[in-house]
Amino acid sequence: MKRLDSFLAASLARIDGAGQRRVLRPAALTTAGRIRRDGRELVDFSSNDYLGLATHPLLAERAAEWTREHGTGSGASRLVTGTSPAHLAVEARIAKFKHAEAALVFASGWQANAATIPALIAAMPGVAVFADRLIHASMHAGVAMSGARQHRFRHNDLDHLEQLLATKGAEAPARLILTESVFSMDGDRADVLRLAEIAERHDAILYIDEAHATGVLGPDGAGLSALAPGRVDVIMGTFSKALGGFGAYIAGSQVLIDYLVNAASGMIFTTAPPPAVLGAVDAALDLVPAMEAERAHLSALGDRLRAGLARLGLDHGESSTQIVPAVIGAEADAMALSRKLEEAGFLASAIRPPTVPPGTSRLRIALRATHSQADIDALLAAIEAHR
Repeated sequence: MKRLDSFLAASLARIDGAGQRRVLRPAALTTAGRIRRDGRELVDFSSNDYLGLATHPLLAERAAEWTREHGTGSGASRLVTGTSPAHLAVEARIAKFKHAEAALVFASGWQANAATIPALIAAMPGVAVFADRLIHASMHAGVAMSGARQHRFRHNDLDHLEQLLATKGAEAPARLILTESVFSMDGDRADVLRLAEIAERHDAILYIDEAHATGVLGPDGAGLSALAPGRVDVIMGTFSKALGGFGAYIAGSQVLIDYLVNAASGMIFTTAPPPAVLGAVDAALDLVPAMEAERAHLSALGDRLRAGLARLGLDHGESSTQIVPAVIGAEADAMALSRKLEEAGFLASAIRPPTVPPGTSRLRIALRATHSQADIDALLAAIEAHR
């Protein structure tokens, strides 16, 4: 072990030298958009619990109820004995929610992307892959695991995508487009309707990651893919953000789901999600469609925050959602501002390279429907006082 530690310590020293070392700090979500850390309650602008469901009593009650009824574990992988009637029932509910024929539950969003993408590429030898430059690391990892080369188009530049499809994809036996509907670091959104039109025009498969849109955007909170029902081939989403639980899903055709059951290694070789997780998802699906008031409030908070940042001369990019970046620039400056805000009672995490490009270190401000307008105004005042 000591032989290994010497190599790891040297790597950690290099990370330290670059000012990029990360550490784990315990915290606990509370109600009303707050979080408890180091014995203090902070206004939480860093969690992805967009609708406040992570502390909703119905999710806790349903999780406990399903645990009492079914136990604490699933016992095996899905293809052995790990598929319960509860798994199938929740998957049927997800498919209906996403306007899809079928759905498949995964342990996490990372696993869903990293398992599904290489499985799809394996089914299409010679496929040309086209990816937005800012897709999530799990999507890039999925492509890398497949061994395929990806053609990256400029972020949300669909004219550039069309140019690449016409030049790099014309002779390919198949074409696969990878993007997100809401981008996790910038809070901007893709034009899903135009993407669907482009995919149809170029006979391409469209894969959209809806992790940060599910529950928050689209009709009944079903995500932006619901604006183009039946026209997005593969939809990934998570339960761990607006739905307040844990895990992820892939939704699409029944043939897609049947194929993934046979080809997605990350699902095949993983123990199935336990009953408590499924119970929380089931409860969230009861609540989310009717949460229009919460979604409207969240949207208004985003508008208020962006207007305030603009008054302070801070760039918030093309954000139009509950994720609002306050771009600071230098890593040290972003980290220093985040620390000062925490001292003042606000948790607004600094995001730095390699997660975002050099020179664009930022506060990634994640809004929750449990925040108030007064919370937004207080955060803006603290940013103005400490930047």
